[in-house]
Amino acid sequence: MNILSCTSPGEFEYQVGEMPQLSEGRAIVKIKRIGICGTDLHAFEGTQPFFSYPRILGHELAGEIVEIGENEEFSIGDLVTVIPYFNCGICVACRNGKPNCCQKISVFGVHEDGGMREFVALPISSLVKKEGLSLEQLAMAEPLAIGAHGVRRAGVKSGQFVLVIGAGPIGLGVMEFARIAGATVIAMDINEQRLEFCREVWGIPHVVKADINAHKVIQEITNGDFCDSVIDATGSLIAINQGFQYIAHGGNYVLVGLQKGDIAFSHPEFHKREATLMSSRNATRADFDLVLEALASGQVSLDRYITHSVPFAKVKEDFKSWLEPETGVIKALVEV
Repeated sequence: MNILSCTSPGEFEYQVGEMPQLSEGRAIVKIKRIGICGTDLHAFEGTQPFFSYPRILGHELAGEIVEIGENEEFSIGDLVTVIPYFNCGICVACRNGKPNCCQKISVFGVHEDGGMREFVALPISSLVKKEGLSLEQLAMAEPLAIGAHGVRRAGVKSGQFVLVIGAGPIGLGVMEFARIAGATVIAMDINEQRLEFCREVWGIPHVVKADINAHKVIQEITNGDFCDSVIDATGSLIAINQGFQYIAHGGNYVLVGLQKGDIAFSHPEFHKREATLMSSRNATRADFDLVLEALASGQVSLDRYITHSVPFAKVKEDFKSWLEPETGVIKALVEV
């Protein structure tokens, strides 16, 4: 079985591993598609928090069940995606219906070896299927679910202004589900190429470059009210700290992006707004179900999302280029 391991920052190595063995409560899945996300890119750079090497990356997955024990939902041959956040089921978060932030969470491809290999053994409880969806659609379920969860945390409503900071794959997912919720979306980024992509390909009505004029531009767009929800999808300390200035009075600020440092903001400015600051971690099964239904109904189309596709044998060769803005990568997908 072929495996691709990130052995250290900036280094990949193809290896040969043993086939996984079927055990109780698990299924053997032949991996068919792997989405490349910011977590994978940051791990390769050496900037991903809570990470150790060597590590087999990959948690945006689609595959086919080739072996499975007795269960009531899945069969051999089913195409599935995976909810890659393995939780303990007994901690306070799990008991309160929030397994996405389990105290002992283990994220596939982050805290434990992931899916950049031909076959994996996965808990049956983490598998999700939806009849009629393609492998590409199933592989995109996880990053879109991250966006859907962030929008749900923000409580976005129709007619509101939602500022999404960061026009990468996760930010685009946030924009998509904010749009579906009926909000007017404002996209912010430092990369003009990505902003143009948002305007021309995604039809985002307002795009704003993150520079010294941003505050004035957003003030004008919102008629002086600023944004009911600000959602950061950058993981940049500078971007996160600057985001506080765009919150409307009574508004929300949701941090989907993650970074290692301490955030800082003016308490009086935050307090007078009676603003709400929240984190948004991973996603839940409800978010996955929402995303798969949106994909099946055509509310979300991948035609404008996946920009690069490569075979598994070329990942090591091409991966570094996906860090370069001039490459124009929005979402790269690996075919196994």
